[in-house]
Amino acid sequence: MKRETGLKGKVVIVTGAAAGIGRVTALSFAAEGAKVAAWDVVSNDPDALVASLRAAGGDAMFQQVNVTNAAEVEAAVSTVIETWGGVHVLVNNAGILRDGLLVKYKDGAVVSTMSDEQFDAVINVNLKGVFICARAVATRMIAGGGGVILNASSVVGLYGNFGQTNYAATKAAVINMTQTWARELGKYHIRVNAVAPGFIATEMVQAMPPKVLEGMVAKTPVGRMGRPEDIADAYVWLASDQASFVHGTCISVDGGIVIGT
Repeated sequence: MKRETGLKGKVVIVTGAAAGIGRVTALSFAAEGAKVAAWDVVSNDPDALVASLRAAGGDAMFQQVNVTNAAEVEAAVSTVIETWGGVHVLVNNAGILRDGLLVKYKDGAVVSTMSDEQFDAVINVNLKGVFICARAVATRMIAGGGGVILNASSVVGLYGNFGQTNYAATKAAVINMTQTWARELGKYHIRVNAVAPGFIATEMVQAMPPKVLEGMVAKTPVGRMGRPEDIADAYVWLASDQASFVHGTCISVDGGIVIGT
């Protein structure tokens, strides 16, 4: 017997929803009958995004939001509540990459280092943005009697990765924030969890050289890269009634990449 997710009619905010994992996640919640507020700094065709979400089965709106700007986030949350009466789920998916070695050393000399700009940009979006969005939504969830906050981490946040000092640091910190908020917000009936994706075949990843992609697959015991739907399914399950006793954890959705490295 199929168990209902309990997401029909629920209000869901998905950050970074214009493309990749975020877009598929927004569509997956819409398919459950949720009302989805799709946030992103830019969308090539926001009307098409909203139309696709509604066609999937839920109501929808697109909001242009910079998650590093607290005033924009607060205003966007207020609009969601004015429109739909509350916020039940937040998926903190928005994130960026600015890769580079801490120090690149060649032929006896320093060639380059990771710049302050590279470091700060990733910290601001991937870490501070998660904090700003969670803070804005948590106050409303407390007033509304509870909710679910889901944060995007990464397997590199668990084990580090070459050339990703900034990115790995944010994803490790997101896990710790998840655990801290689970302790703080559980008494208000707000569940907080994180998802740590492995190598996922988003548009950005698929544009990498074939040899790089082959190497990713070779390191993954299940023998394939992940699909955005794999991550979206995890978010939907964690937000659902089926995961009502799952709180304060980070679920790796990585095809076994950790044990394959």
